[in-house]
Formats: sequence, C-alpha cells, structure tokens
Amino acid sequence: MNKEMLPAAFTARIKEMLGNETDAFLGTYTALRTQGLRLNKLKTGTESGRNTAEKAMSLFGLQPVPWCSEGYYYEDPSRPGRHPYHEAGLYYIQEPSAMSAAVLLDPRPGETVLDLAAAPGGKTTHIASLMEGYGLLVSNEIHPERAKILAENVERSGIMNALVTSAHPGELARRFPEAFDRIMLDAPCSGEGMFRKDPDAVGEWSPEHVELCASRQWDIVQDAYTMLKPGGRLVYSTCTFNTKENEELVSRLTANYPDMELLATKRLWPHLEKGEGHFVALLAKGGSLDLDLDKPSAVISAQGSAKRRGRAGKGRSAGQPEASAQAAFRQFQEWASAETPGYRPEGIPVLFGDSLYLLPSSFGASCSTELLQGLRVPRAGLHLAHLKKNRLEPAHALAMALRPEQAARVFDLDPDGPEARSWLRGESLAAPGPLQGWTLVTVDRLPLGWGKASAGQLKNHYPKGLRLP
Repeated sequence: MNKEMLPAAFTARIKEMLGNETDAFLGTYTALRTQGLRLNKLKTGTESGRNTAEKAMSLFGLQPVPWCSEGYYYEDPSRPGRHPYHEAGLYYIQEPSAMSAAVLLDPRPGETVLDLAAAPGGKTTHIASLMEGYGLLVSNEIHPERAKILAENVERSGIMNALVTSAHPGELARRFPEAFDRIMLDAPCSGEGMFRKDPDAVGEWSPEHVELCASRQWDIVQDAYTMLKPGGRLVYSTCTFNTKENEELVSRLTANYPDMELLATKRLWPHLEKGEGHFVALLAKGGSLDLDLDKPSAVISAQGSAKRRGRAGKGRSAGQPEASAQAAFRQFQEWASAETPGYRPEGIPVLFGDSLYLLPSSFGASCSTELLQGLRVPRAGLHLAHLKKNRLEPAHALAMALRPEQAARVFDLDPDGPEARSWLRGESLAAPGPLQGWTLVTVDRLPLGWGKASAGQLKNHYPKGLRLP
C-alpha cells in the first residue's frame, strides 16, 4: 500500500501522537503485512497433538510471537490456512497483535466468560483454549451472517463449552446482569490498524466515522459493565490508533463508573512491534468475586430451534418439551456407549428442532435457562447429533471435539497424501473390509469428521458447506 493513499486527517493525527516517530510508522505501509497463527491448546494437549504441532512448526517455519506463548509468525508463501491441519483445528489464523487481548484477559478454567463482539472468532477460540474446556464461554455476534462464521470457527476448534448467541449487547445486558467473571470487548472500531491489510478500510475512514465509532463503543462498553460481576475483569480492545476510541473511551468509563479501575493498557505499534497494531486495556470492577462452580444443574430444553442455513442455526420461539430433550439425550447416550466409548457426555441437553446440543454443566450454575427464550442461538453448546427418523446421526462438531482414543473406530490419513484432499472435497474412500460403522476420520490423529464404513467403502459425512472445491 502506498502511504500517499492515507487520509490527510489521519496522517495529521498520527503526527500529533508520534512526533518524530511518524516517518517510521508511515514507512510500515510499504512493507509486507504480518502473518500469524495461534496453536489451539484444545488440540495440542495430548502427546499426539504436541507431536503434530511440532511438525507444523517445522513445516511452516514458525517463529514465536513475544506476547503470546501459543502465537507464531509465518511467511506468506507457507500458506498454513490451506493445509489439512487448519481444517482439523490445530491452529487459528490470527493477526499477531490481536493475540494480546486474550492474553491480558487471562481467562481461567471454570469461569463464566463473555466475548461480546466475537466474530469471526479469533479471540473466542483463544479464550476457549485458555479455559481448557472447563466453565462457560458465551460468544456473541450481533450480525447473523457473521455469527454463522463464528459458530463454524468454534466448531472447527473443537470447543465443547461455548454458547454462541446473536443479539444486541443491550438485550444481553437485560438478561445477564452481573453474570460474567471476565468479559472481552473487542469493540467495532474505525479500523486504522487494518489499513495495510484491508485498503477498503481507508476509503471508509473519516474523522466523522471515528466519532460515530466512539459513540457506539460507549453504548456497548456500558452494556459490558452491566454484565460484569463485582470483582470481575474487562478487556476493552480495538485495532485502531486514535485516542478517542481508546484512552479517551477508557477514561470516560472510569469517570462515569468509579468502581471501575484501570489496571493496565498496552499499545502495539507496527513500527515498534511485528504486528499490525492494537490497543488493549484491562479494567477491574470493584467488589469481591464469588464463584459458585459446584451448583448442580438440571436437564432443560431451550426455547428455540435450529433452522439450518449452511452450518449454523437461528434461534426462534418454538421449543421442544423437556421430556423430548431427555429422551433424545438417552438415545444419544445409548449410541455413544457403542460408538464413542471413551466419551461420557456431561452437561445440560438442549433440543433445537431435530438437533441435540449439550450445554456445559456450569451453565446451570451461572445462568437461568429461561434467559435463552427468545434469543437467537446459532450454537447452544456442543452439537451432539441430528435426530433422524428411527436413527441418530452424529454431528460434525462432536467429531471435532473428540480425541481419537475416545472413538470406537479411527481412520487416519496422511496430511500430505491424496486421500486427505479427497476427503476434504467430500469424496468417499476405500476402507479395509473389517471396518464397519461410524468412524472418526483423522489426519495425523487430529479429527476431521465422520465417515461411515460399509462393504469396503468409507462414506463421507464431511459437511457440504465446508468442502474444498
């Protein structure tokens, strides 16, 4: 990108902020943009996962990101986003500066966490990785189409304990006051840090647009305050440089809400660090944090259904009776005892149309299930199965969340072999004659999805919406 294309008003503001560092900053616009990925701890927590991660590090020439222990730089020609490891959720392609936000939030296993503006899912998947599958993560995206992308990234990452919603922040604030131990607010912003990555953002920028973004951010951060528990922590972040959307917004929050204390701020500048640029602030809400993680939960049926379009559903008012959810869960348990003997499902079953989901047990301890009524819920926890007439079909999300040793049958593929690409295109494969029934298809022991083996053939159940061309 040519720095002469930058708006004059933007350049003037940068000069006010950086002084004699301005030329060094503007010089970054003629350099190649930074590429990064973050390893998924949900996939690297086993010996085979660690071995595959080491293989990926060598394959792509990965170099560590200083502020994120799971983050790595890669050079553009290596194209890790096109490798089967990406489809298996081994890593998430993420701009390195953006990794700083979840690191500063520091979510812990067992907590109740909200990612308020979560799409496409970089920070959500990072948070889930740090939570190690324990606790409850609510990931919200107001725009339905972007919420579908968020749900797909949650699924590919093998996350079991996430509830994906698509609601206005104010709607969530009315339903979940003081409900969350930690909140991530990666606020919609003017995107000044994305100019090098996305030239279209340059054309959308103006001083008036900055003012509009700051006004919108103020509304959203107040909703975040409402939902934060006393003693809880909030990370506010943007990918923009101006102070109006960053320091001034944070100062306004602490001035209007005296119980909010600013603990730390971090700025990543592209001329000082190897990244596109980011602002992160960590704040704490006064009071003591009292976690009640041992409260028993009950089987419920949410008021909603999954009307599928692509991979994610849209919540609606018509729900399934509690007895139906219980019956569906018993049917799944019977199937799982034979097909996934190493997996024991624990949580709160939710029936959305013909789709069975499992909310984490901590949902019952943290939130009232009635609060789901009327919400758009693209993903109500882990999608377990589709209930067909007289049969059950396991969901792709279940496959992605399993470890190979939990499945009754595994068919492992070479990531560099033609069979892996054939599988990702939706093609069936030849299978050994003795292999019969639902089979977890893996690549270097990382799940890719379900196949069903019969008569020497492995029928492909990789979702059509995810298949490679």
